[in-house]
Amino acid sequence: MKKYKRIFTIVIDSLGVGAMPNAAQYDDEGSDTLGHIDEHMKPFNIPYLADLGLANLHPLQHVESRVNPLGYYTKMLEASVGKDTMTGHWEMMGLHITTPFQTFTETGFPKELLDELSKRCGHKIIGNKAASGTAILEELGQQSNDTGDMIVYTSADSVLQICGNEETFGLDELYRCCEIARELTMKDEWKVGRVIARPYVGNCKDGFTRTSNRHDYALKPYGETTLNALKNAGYDVISIGKIKDIFDGEGITQAYKSKSSVHGMTQTLEVMDQDFTGLCFVNLVDFDALWGHRRNPVGYGKELEAFDQSLGLVLDKLKCDDLLIITADHGNDPTYKGSDHTKEMVPFLAYSPSMNGHGLLPYSDSFAMVGATIADNFDVAMPEHTIGKSILEELR
Repeated sequence: MKKYKRIFTIVIDSLGVGAMPNAAQYDDEGSDTLGHIDEHMKPFNIPYLADLGLANLHPLQHVESRVNPLGYYTKMLEASVGKDTMTGHWEMMGLHITTPFQTFTETGFPKELLDELSKRCGHKIIGNKAASGTAILEELGQQSNDTGDMIVYTSADSVLQICGNEETFGLDELYRCCEIARELTMKDEWKVGRVIARPYVGNCKDGFTRTSNRHDYALKPYGETTLNALKNAGYDVISIGKIKDIFDGEGITQAYKSKSSVHGMTQTLEVMDQDFTGLCFVNLVDFDALWGHRRNPVGYGKELEAFDQSLGLVLDKLKCDDLLIITADHGNDPTYKGSDHTKEMVPFLAYSPSMNGHGLLPYSDSFAMVGATIADNFDVAMPEHTIGKSILEELR
């Protein structure tokens, strides 16, 4: 008999809570996304996250811990190699990634790949380097507007990103080119985790703005995950934000695309009004994309404060047979050098109105504790070759 009818798992994308023991291998010693944001926020108004035990889990200068937090909390260590979105989410749902996704950060993409991509798409390619999305538009956006050239760039992640102006390049054309790029980058020597369509509007005079019509073309997970197990057993698996893209649709029964993290929380509140049995899996990407990579700790802190207001509404709507889990997929310390993700532990906060207990749980040796606990709740077996240990019995 399942303990909870509905489980809401919200991923605050990149909210790390301190460097992993092996952070030095990633040149990320001393990284601490949450702690360093807190140092820049005076005051820091996240009362509902504090109620769930976040300041008990990670002592903060500007947020008081709670004597009696609402639920259970701990830190999860990443077992997989890597520190990117796909690795974090896939591990969360049971997959142990032992070979990191290929990156082209230092070299750009091979000439052979770009020549074939240009030939098949019918556009000259410009860019081909690691850059931030805003910087590449400032540099090349007007040239693309004027010529129809296709901006191709990458980052510290395993991604090939293509920019196109929705008004001059065309959104459908951008998606077509990304589909071709995804096909080409399935070759082992060119394989990347994601091809990302990065549409924008504007010009050099008025400025450039990336739109919410981003689309990720991800690799399929290397094996079945908790999501597949739930769907195969007849449960609902509702995705909000880029969850569907991250898992390439695998194991998803219903999907909502978000325009922003604020919109994602609005969608979550709307899904809470639905009568379903299963999982609602939410990714809030703005924390990572707008503030972590752009090294803006105050912007990140204010986004957390906005999230916290919506969290209060979520807590009000939770039913006794609902479980709320809040976590993250990696770190992205907005005070750290460079613009890359940081190898950090992530929080695990769990609460249901039916709980009688609260407090710190033992640290988990993998993010897969999330998926294993969800599968255990719905009495479905985790797929073969997955990892993770359930803590369902500890959530009393």
